[in-house]
Amino acid sequence: MTTRTDNTPLLDRYDSYADGFSAVLETFPADAWDNASPCEGWTARDVVTHVIESQREFFAHHDLDLGLAPSSDDPVAAWRAHREAVAALLADPGVGERRFDGHFGPTTIGETLVRFYGFDMIAHRWDVAAAAGVVHRFSDEELDELSAGADGFGDALYAEGVCTRIEVPEGADRQTTVLARLGRRT
Repeated sequence: MTTRTDNTPLLDRYDSYADGFSAVLETFPADAWDNASPCEGWTARDVVTHVIESQREFFAHHDLDLGLAPSSDDPVAAWRAHREAVAALLADPGVGERRFDGHFGPTTIGETLVRFYGFDMIAHRWDVAAAAGVVHRFSDEELDELSAGADGFGDALYAEGVCTRIEVPEGADRQTTVLARLGRRT
C-alpha cells in the first residue's frame, strides 16, 4: 500500500486501485511475463502495457504530460514509474476536477479515471494473475464495482476489441458470473 503526504481524494481513490494491481504484479513470477493472458492475443506483459498506455493516452488527450513512457522490459518497474507519474499529476486537485464531454456525456477527469480506469485496473489484475496460473479472488466491493461498471457501459462493453459476450455457466458463483459478463472464463 502506498502512503503519501500530498493526497487528494482522487489520488487516494487511484491508489486504492493501483495498490490491488501492484499486489498482483509484485508477486508475479519473473519467467511468466510472456505467458498468454485471458485477453485474446495478449501476454501478461501486454496487459500491463495496455493498462499503462491507455492511462497515458487518456492524460495526453487532456494535455497532461506523464513524461517519457516507461519500458515494458520490466513490467513491475514500468508500472511503478507510471504510477508515480500519475500520482504527481493527481496531487493537484484541479486535475481531477477538469470537465470534458466524454463517451457517456459531460464528466470530469477524476470521474472517468475512477469509473473506467479504476474498473480496468481491477479487471486486468485478474487477467495478469490468470496468466501465471494464480487464482485471484475479488472482494465483494470489487465485484460490486465491476458489476456497476459493466451496467454503466451497457452495450459499449461489447464493442469490437473490448469484451466478448459469453454465457454465464449455470450455478456459477458471483465472481465467475461477473467475469463471464466481462468475457472471461474461469
